[in-house]
Amino acid sequence: MKIAMLTNNYKPFIGGVPISVERLAEGLRSLGHQVTVFAPEGAGWEEEPDVVRFRVLYEWRDKGLVIGNFSDSRIEKRFREEQFDVIHVHHPVIIGFTAVYLSKKYGIPLAYTYHTRYEEYLHYFKLYERMAAGREPVRNAARFSREVLVPGYLNTFTDQCDTVFVPTASMKECLVKQGVATPLEVLPTGIGEEAFKRDPEREREIRSRYLNGEPWLFATTARLEKEKNLDFLLRGAARLKELVGDCFRILIIGDGTRKETLKNLAEELGIGRQIVFAGRVPNAEVSHYLHAADGFLFASKSETQGIVLLEAMAAGCPVVAVHASGVVDVVSQGKNGFMTGEEEEEWASAAARLMTEPQLYQKLSAGAAETASLYKAETVAREAEHQYRKMIERRTSPEWEYSGRQLPVPSILRLFKTA
Repeated sequence: MKIAMLTNNYKPFIGGVPISVERLAEGLRSLGHQVTVFAPEGAGWEEEPDVVRFRVLYEWRDKGLVIGNFSDSRIEKRFREEQFDVIHVHHPVIIGFTAVYLSKKYGIPLAYTYHTRYEEYLHYFKLYERMAAGREPVRNAARFSREVLVPGYLNTFTDQCDTVFVPTASMKECLVKQGVATPLEVLPTGIGEEAFKRDPEREREIRSRYLNGEPWLFATTARLEKEKNLDFLLRGAARLKELVGDCFRILIIGDGTRKETLKNLAEELGIGRQIVFAGRVPNAEVSHYLHAADGFLFASKSETQGIVLLEAMAAGCPVVAVHASGVVDVVSQGKNGFMTGEEEEEWASAAARLMTEPQLYQKLSAGAAETASLYKAETVAREAEHQYRKMIERRTSPEWEYSGRQLPVPSILRLFKTA
């Protein structure tokens, strides 16, 4: 098959969606399919085979936000040159408009992966923040945006698609309750083989650099932004110090606009020595850091899957995470880690058990590796291949009829040059 993947962000940007797109594309290529990725140029991008880059209109580097020119003629030029069998889009806005347009114009089945709970990201818009903090009825308008407008748009967008992929069963349940009528299929982000490979020398180097003689190294990977709930993680770490002493370090892998705020909070909580901000680490290096760690701590409540949880498990790290969407499908209580409420005492006590109960730790570490083995990229690629074929078959069936509600695609798409 010839598969077109469209995304609003891609490497070198570090994030869940670029990782998911890259791994799925590689997995499908290993099965013999031709995959072309369409992505914005962005800072630091490089020419790659089978990647079509389009111009950027706006880039907010600190937030990792790139707005591409979704009407760039280079996109449709490639569609005129190739006869794609499937379009797989990874965002419902911006490049999502383009995907719907091309799907309709060329009669190509359209799949969409629901990666992001957009209602959890409204705080990036200052107007929304001011409205949410205001008095009634202004606060009601903010609530309406979060609870009605965002889900309503998503329902309208998914009506244009042949299949909607969700990374976990719990997210499938959420979208069903939200009213999504398009067929929903579970397709998680796969884990590459590199996540399972160890490099003992590199691991010793990382532990030597960050541990400073302490016996326990925890890790977490996250953008340093509000939705990742790192304030709670730091408060939990302060309670962990009260329980076990200062015999641990927590390595925070990632960068973001709240770095200085979080550093200051760590100092205020008396854990400045325990918290190490490693900054941005290249994707190829992250697995070494996770293999060097003894356990993985997680506090985000905005994930649809939580790829980093599986990557940590592939390194044999038991997980301590806050009970949330994405987490419940991966963390099995007492088998590969612990899920807790958003309460510092409970969360810190679970982390302390990893440190103080060696037999339990060994059991959870083995369980984590076993869980990760179920999510290998090749397995996920084969499921995607199967679902693509089902989409194509439905389109060729005499019973197939387009029934989607009209999506208000901006008229700027008319700027596409047609043959």
